Amino acid sequence: MDRIGKIFYPRNPVFSIFMSTEFLSGRVAVKIGDITREAVAAIVNAANSTLLGGGGVDGAIHRAGGSPILEECREIRRTQFPGGLPTGKAVITSGGNLPARFVIHTVGPVYGMNQGKDAELLADAYRNSLQLAVENNLETIAFPAISTGVFAYPRDEAARIASQAIKDFLAHNQTIKQVRLVFFSAPDADKFVKHQAFCE
Repeated sequence: MDRIGKIFYPRNPVFSIFMSTEFLSGRVAVKIGDITREAVAAIVNAANSTLLGGGGVDGAIHRAGGSPILEECREIRRTQFPGGLPTGKAVITSGGNLPARFVIHTVGPVYGMNQGKDAELLADAYRNSLQLAVENNLETIAFPAISTGVFAYPRDEAARIASQAIKDFLAHNQTIKQVRLVFFSAPDADKFVKHQAFCE
């Protein structure tokens, strides 16, 4: 049964999780917190195509993870994607100095710039990240809200697309035990919960 978790009042609310809502019998958890502090097998980076860091979550992950992540991203660019990582695709590096063992980097769509394929590409970003986790036998993974920052994807639409993609993937794969969806603020998490498709 889906359930809403307890409300916590942490000493440091900036970095502590104070709300958790679970879906799909606990296989999905919606949280508020700092994704760079998630102790999971992998966290997902909402990267840009250069894989060389940027603003928002991308910059935060590179800063917290340190130079090993950037060095591995440069090698991926050199050997696999010299023109940049395509939208919707995903690659994996070590977690560097992060609690997570790995970082899965994916490029979400810039809203309105993909000839009507925004939804398909956003779903691909989630699916391909989950597939990489499975291929590496990773049981726990944490996502940010891909494309909803500077890429301007409406949060209500993104919530429906992301939750449906995750729900469909988990229905056919048992490797991943929990997917955490980590939001920076309570309003963002609330909007996701309001528009998610897990309960449909």
